[in-house]
Amino acid sequence: IIWEKVLLVNLFLLFMMGCQKGIPKEALEMSPEALADRQIQTRVFETNNESRLLEASAAVLQDLGFTIDESEVKCGVIVCSKDRNVTEPYDMALSIVASVFFIDYEYAVRQKVLASLVTRPLFEDRIAVRVTFQHLVWDTKKELIKNERINEPEIYQEFFSKLSKSVFLTAQEI
Repeated sequence: IIWEKVLLVNLFLLFMMGCQKGIPKEALEMSPEALADRQIQTRVFETNNESRLLEASAAVLQDLGFTIDESEVKCGVIVCSKDRNVTEPYDMALSIVASVFFIDYEYAVRQKVLASLVTRPLFEDRIAVRVTFQHLVWDTKKELIKNERINEPEIYQEFFSKLSKSVFLTAQEI
């Protein structure tokens, strides 16, 4: 019985030592790209009216062709998407030719762009808005073949330019 207790204590100590390792330090470090991405994706607006800012954001996203999938004003979150068929005529032609030789030719058929927007109140009547865009593509077998963040600064500049105009026009209505 004593050996069993010693073995149990040793196993417990070994388990506890394994748990102390935890998460590697580099996993919690932010890469330089992450900071640059956040700067592209975020703008600060001089307002204290978060619900109006969310309304303006939703309107801009809808103007850009997005459908609002979820929104939670109390949390300052909007999630939306837009779908489109991306089938190219030459892909369809190649598929027909390939089928003659019993070859399965896969190509992209559907694309979805996701947008997520989050607001964060700051001090002194300022609110930060961060938007991220993601691109997903499916093939003819309905398999996801592309899942990537959209990092082109022009897309974010266009969104924030339109949002700034919308916020300005909304402020004039008050």
